[in-house]
Amino acid sequence: MKGQDSGPEARQAREITITGLVQGIGFRPGVVRLAKRFNISGTVRNTESGVLVHAEGFENDLAAFAAAIPRSVSPLAQVTGIAALPAAFDGFRDFTILESRDRGPLRTLIPPDLPTCPECMAELFDRENRRYLYPFINCTYCGPRYSIIKTLPYDRPKTSMEIFPLCPACRAEYEDPEDRRFHAEPNACPVCGPRLAFRDAEGRPVATDDPVGAAATVLKAGKIVAVKGIGGFHLCVDAENEEAVSRLRDKKYRGDKPLAVMARNLDAIRIFAEFSDKEEQALLSAARPILLLRKKEPFLLAEDVSTGLASVGTMLPYAPVHHLLFSRGFRAVVMTSANRSGEPLCIGNEEALARLSGVADGFLVHDRDIRVRCDDSVSHLVAGKARTMRRGRGLSPAPIRLSCETPQILACGAQEKNSICLTRGKDAFVSQHIGDLDDFATYGYFTTAVTHLGSILGLSPELVACDLHPDYGSTRYARQSGLPALAVQHHHAHIASVAAEHRLSGPLLGIALDGAGLGTDRTVWGGEVLLVEGARFTRLGHLSPVPLPGGDAAAREPWRMAASHLFTRYGTSFLDHDGLPLFTLAPVEKVSALCRMMARGLNAPPTSSMGRLFDAVAALVGLRGTCTYEGQAAMELEALAGVQDAAPYGFLLEKGDGLGISCGPLIEGVLRDLAAGVSAGTIAARFHETLVQTFTAVCRELGKKTGVWQVALSGGVFQNRRLLGGLFAALSREGFSVYANEQVPANDGGISLGQAWVAALS
Repeated sequence: MKGQDSGPEARQAREITITGLVQGIGFRPGVVRLAKRFNISGTVRNTESGVLVHAEGFENDLAAFAAAIPRSVSPLAQVTGIAALPAAFDGFRDFTILESRDRGPLRTLIPPDLPTCPECMAELFDRENRRYLYPFINCTYCGPRYSIIKTLPYDRPKTSMEIFPLCPACRAEYEDPEDRRFHAEPNACPVCGPRLAFRDAEGRPVATDDPVGAAATVLKAGKIVAVKGIGGFHLCVDAENEEAVSRLRDKKYRGDKPLAVMARNLDAIRIFAEFSDKEEQALLSAARPILLLRKKEPFLLAEDVSTGLASVGTMLPYAPVHHLLFSRGFRAVVMTSANRSGEPLCIGNEEALARLSGVADGFLVHDRDIRVRCDDSVSHLVAGKARTMRRGRGLSPAPIRLSCETPQILACGAQEKNSICLTRGKDAFVSQHIGDLDDFATYGYFTTAVTHLGSILGLSPELVACDLHPDYGSTRYARQSGLPALAVQHHHAHIASVAAEHRLSGPLLGIALDGAGLGTDRTVWGGEVLLVEGARFTRLGHLSPVPLPGGDAAAREPWRMAASHLFTRYGTSFLDHDGLPLFTLAPVEKVSALCRMMARGLNAPPTSSMGRLFDAVAALVGLRGTCTYEGQAAMELEALAGVQDAAPYGFLLEKGDGLGISCGPLIEGVLRDLAAGVSAGTIAARFHETLVQTFTAVCRELGKKTGVWQVALSGGVFQNRRLLGGLFAALSREGFSVYANEQVPANDGGISLGQAWVAALS
């Protein structure tokens, strides 16, 4: 090889800088092993910008070494940049890891938490291994990352592991380049690391050498255990125990909202749910999300896990403590966020004991602090892609790569399902799910998240973006920040989130369907067709407005929207048809009073909301008159539709100030079917097919008119798999390039990314 026969004087030096997701994933140990392979001497260290390598060797070896780094060092790495420059030759004889450097502005990326790897799993249940049954086993390729970070660079003293000094055996592993735990910052064992403990319902310590066994005993008795995991506490019960699941639902004030299930393995999931090869890949991905799977019938878990729905949220174990619990004989357990409805997830031991008093019958706790609160991520598979419904553990704060450089921007997100977004260069950092800011504690969590994420990223935003609605807590925060503030219309932000994550250029048609967002005309939008051109948008079409009787109360009581659509179409004449299923949900006298209110324009602002149209149809067929959680009526209507084929109802496009999409023919069709005795399931299927055909026709007409043939689909209604999949297929057949959210939720959890992107382009 050239240079090898020229003697030591031919050896050269390079300073190689690697940026991206390169810390906390075994990158430095991988560089050491790669250096030995190419006969390179020198050093490697974490820096504020990523990883810095000083490499010495022959020219060809140096070139081959640098070229191999992005693809050979760590399977978890996401290298966004690598630069090699000539450096002074210092004559290193070996290759070592140096102490980290953090003298400049932070530019490195933060690793997400990682599930237990196969090697650690094997050791966990190996009686001869010194970490046998140790609930904090981890290595370079697995274990907590983001949830334990205080600041960067990612080193043990800057995590919650700082209080656990390494014992000699762990220190030897940590310093051995050939060991799997070489520079694994959370490395620990029973001698030197964190420990589990079990406490009873009153929070008193229980003397036991087997805390997991104590927790399992309580679970097998049909009781509730709060389990401290990676990103926070879960409330756990045996998912096959109907009484235990119902009791948990009552104690948590959960209403009918579905509960997530953790299953021992794929075979256990097959007992109660169906999944494809792609869904299996998503279940086994590094994020280990809760994945929505189709239930098997009969459903062999407690029915109260997921009442009235066709799907069940399912995940696999990702922390050693989960695997240890399943080793005690469980097939599936409910693992739901440990909080009362609307409150933030519990992360501290004392916090959990206080807030979950009267809920949990036992507490499986540990003494490693959780620095960052992270709910489990939630996904589903639609149109061949896994699509995030809630961004949390395993995904945050991995960046979303943008198409161009941006200033440092803080986007404050929406009021519900809040997340925040910070941008730096070509990276957008969307936070974990924060929640609904109506709750005082959740708003406190929001302000903490803004501070913490900005701090560990080393960002000082120059601009803040927010929603157009002035009463959102996130908007008020933005206005009071002292930074220049840009208000972004809600549905523009939805479509911009798709453009940002898919790096779309040029104009695009956007279909934004959700419950509510303040429009530029100060009315309540929610069924919108937009032409989006970067930081600008034009409203080309929308559902024809109907009254929103009672304002926010209409989202909780779908019968109100059924009355609204009937009143809009028929006036009060529909009140004479006392056989309508609607009147089993709300007495005719109550509906009549609501009609009088709408006739007078009292507390009945106009809305083009698609979410409220779903509510109306659910109530018209007698499915649901009141909701115990957001989107319940729509989710149950989707489940009722199933997968059956059905002919669409008619629709009417009204040309005027923009394209109006009249729901009148749809409402008439539903009433005709009800009178003819058509099943509610068939009506639900026809409704879904009507929406697919309607918006396909709208896009076809607007595509011809504007010459724009790329379409973005976003908004909370597109969490409906039948609608999203059907529209994706129909628009693709029409020749459109179709895009929808994948990395961020289509619901308001993705709004912050869209706000940031509009601000970056403004």
